[in-house]
Amino acid sequence: MRRAVFLLPLALLAGCRLAPPHVRPELPTPPVYASAADSDVTVGVRAVDIGWRDFFRDPRLDSLIATALVRNRDLAVAVARIDVARGLYRIQSADRLPTPVASAGATRTHSGEAALQIPGAGSRTVDRLSVGVGVSAFELDFWGRVRSLSEAARAEYLATVQAQRAFRLLLIQDVASTYLSSIETGEQIRLAEATRRSRREAVRIAQVRLRAGLTSALDFHQAESLLTQAEAALAGLHLTQARLNNLLFVLVGGPVSQPLPEPLPLAQQTNPIVLAAGLPSELLLSRPDVIAAEERLRAAEANIGAARAAFFPSISLTGALGFASSALTNLVGSDGLTWSVGSSIAAPIFNRGRLNGSMTIARAEQTIAIADYERTIQVAFQEVSNALAGRRYLADQVAAQERGTVAQRQIAALARTRYLEGVVSYIEVLDAERNLFATEQTLLLLRRTEVENLVALYVALGGGVIERR
Repeated sequence: MRRAVFLLPLALLAGCRLAPPHVRPELPTPPVYASAADSDVTVGVRAVDIGWRDFFRDPRLDSLIATALVRNRDLAVAVARIDVARGLYRIQSADRLPTPVASAGATRTHSGEAALQIPGAGSRTVDRLSVGVGVSAFELDFWGRVRSLSEAARAEYLATVQAQRAFRLLLIQDVASTYLSSIETGEQIRLAEATRRSRREAVRIAQVRLRAGLTSALDFHQAESLLTQAEAALAGLHLTQARLNNLLFVLVGGPVSQPLPEPLPLAQQTNPIVLAAGLPSELLLSRPDVIAAEERLRAAEANIGAARAAFFPSISLTGALGFASSALTNLVGSDGLTWSVGSSIAAPIFNRGRLNGSMTIARAEQTIAIADYERTIQVAFQEVSNALAGRRYLADQVAAQERGTVAQRQIAALARTRYLEGVVSYIEVLDAERNLFATEQTLLLLRRTEVENLVALYVALGGGVIERR
């Protein structure tokens, strides 16, 4: 009865949990996206249900993304970190169970007559053989310290898995953005080359007119300045293209050996799939970075439980069971059976300052984890809101820029015609040509920005985790 009364409180304490319960902080964002307040957020397809191979229309881009997901060095590091976190979790989880260790030994001891201190006994040689299994210092986790440390390691492991998924999405977005920038730069180069050819022809005509006395040297030099501007812009675009190719080389992880499909023009890169915005609360389950931040919060809460348990005494058990004999023939048997059981208790006495410091650190890390979790949600909300606003207004901006480009081409054509008829000076042609070139460049930039914005919306809503639906 006394033993039962003594063991009952220990059995009850074995199920106690000193870590604070996990409660998600309140959503630090408005209930709906500001850019989607006047629209139905359920219209369209959820981004998480669309594989990245189905979202991107360009087969060349699909090949580059697939290669990057296999060969990118930073992604390989993220995958290796998962293995490290998994190993640490297994090590910490193993402490919750006793670890039996098998042992075997053989000793031979020789003692002379002087050592035995028995006159006339002579010398003696003793053989001792032993075999057994034992448990050394297994901690009885009454206060949940080992369990809390195991839960913290598990949460860190899950956070690492989600961090790898988040990096994978960012890699897809980076490859797509770099590729789209490369496509845009290629079209800018073709535009600059066409502009250079037309301006070379304008310089030739101006030179002919100058020799014929139909124009002044000022017009000729103005035509030359237009040509040099196009040549300078073309050189700068080639430099940008080289840098983008180098960046794409790093993202993909090296040169692509197989031949790639032909790229689609920038105007055909837009995916007609309408993405459903959903509610900000859905980001808690669809965004890997948000899930990782929550797992890190769980780890911080578990560490508080371990810090609290360190204030209580720790109880450890040791035990051994085996056989011992002086002869191998009768080693195993009831006569050679040996066993031992022991326990020890260690209570903190003079290290309260260290324990209080550990508790302070654990609580501070929880505060940091909460702030990081809320900040991650706010960043996700901002990214989705920005992308929704871009989807809403960039299409109108592109359409307006297309109309403006058509009008500017007509203005440039009229200015050239009026100049050849002698109605206006070459300054009007100069201004019209400059405005046309800038307008066409802006149109290409806006088209690329619109496609990049759709990619950003797809990733911000948690798309890209699966390869196919």
